[in-house]
Amino acid sequence: MEWLSYLLLPVIAAAIGWFTNWIAVKMLFHPRKKIRILFFDIQGIFPKRQYAMAEKIGKMVATELLNVSDFKERINDPKNLASINTNIEAKVDQYLDETFPNKYPMMSMLLGKKTRVKMKNEFLQEVQQVTPAVIDKYMENLEGTFDVEKIVRQKVSLLSPVTLENLIMGILKKEFQFIELIGAVLGFMIGVIQVLLVLAGKM
Repeated sequence: MEWLSYLLLPVIAAAIGWFTNWIAVKMLFHPRKKIRILFFDIQGIFPKRQYAMAEKIGKMVATELLNVSDFKERINDPKNLASINTNIEAKVDQYLDETFPNKYPMMSMLLGKKTRVKMKNEFLQEVQQVTPAVIDKYMENLEGTFDVEKIVRQKVSLLSPVTLENLIMGILKKEFQFIELIGAVLGFMIGVIQVLLVLAGKM
């Protein structure tokens, strides 16, 4: 039966390695609320550090990922401005061809189609000239009121522990499973080494 002990030792070591890493992963999120055990307060790392995480994520998003200057640059891109002007032109056409004749039939007849086209072209020309300045002014006002860092920080800090766990697990589930597997592999290897050392000592 001695051979059975040698066989079980790596298996037991692998199980212990997997279990300890599984516990370590679980303790990242649990307990979700602080509990007192003797003289120690115990809480999962992510729930405990949620507000600090929220601050760092908010700062990172505001400085590296998303800010008003980026919005301004993208909106002022010639392709986006052209798209805005195209949409405005479509709305003006709809107004002049449908709404205006229905609301003011006599005036529509007096103006005529050529006059309406001329009015539209002059209006669109004016819009194209003032649109960048209007966007810049709007972005300046937005920059003073739209605090990306504060908004993200508040959103993250107000996430429930369950939502936070699901969010992180949704991103890192495979990585956590790999950590657990590594624990089992290392445990098995340690168990094999122990068996080899025992056998070497008996020779």
